[in-house]
Amino acid sequence: MAVRPVLRYPHRALKEVCPALPDDEEPGDAAADLLDTMSAHPGCVGLAAPQIGASVRIVVVDVSEHPKAESSSGLLVLVNPVVVREEGADVAREGCLSIPHLTANVRRATAIEVEARGTRLESSGFEARCLLHEIDHLDGLLFLDRVDSLSTDVFRRKNYR
Repeated sequence: MAVRPVLRYPHRALKEVCPALPDDEEPGDAAADLLDTMSAHPGCVGLAAPQIGASVRIVVVDVSEHPKAESSSGLLVLVNPVVVREEGADVAREGCLSIPHLTANVRRATAIEVEARGTRLESSGFEARCLLHEIDHLDGLLFLDRVDSLSTDVFRRKNYR
């Protein structure tokens, strides 16, 4: 449908909890715009509705072409996703289109199970990390909210677009 601008921190929409999309409502333009916007940013592996100014619980993730992905469920469009199981923990570097100049070491589960409208999936590794990152956006959380130490775990990005 349309490539939309990605909101950047400290935009207040990035810190709000998004309401669930009612069961009788289709995701419509928000899902299509998320896909178009994600495709317009080379290397982007996920995007959440609040990042494009839509206050609804929708995320898109596709790690299939990313070198860190050991496995992939392909292109995912998840409406009202909820993490129902988490296992393990690992610290790895994350970045975000909404905070383009920084990356940070973030501890996340290594295996998860997610329920969303019409689907239930298990994910691990890099894909699980991406899903958790995007689902956090729906709850007004940014990756900087998950770092252990702002002084030792946050880094200026060397390359960004």
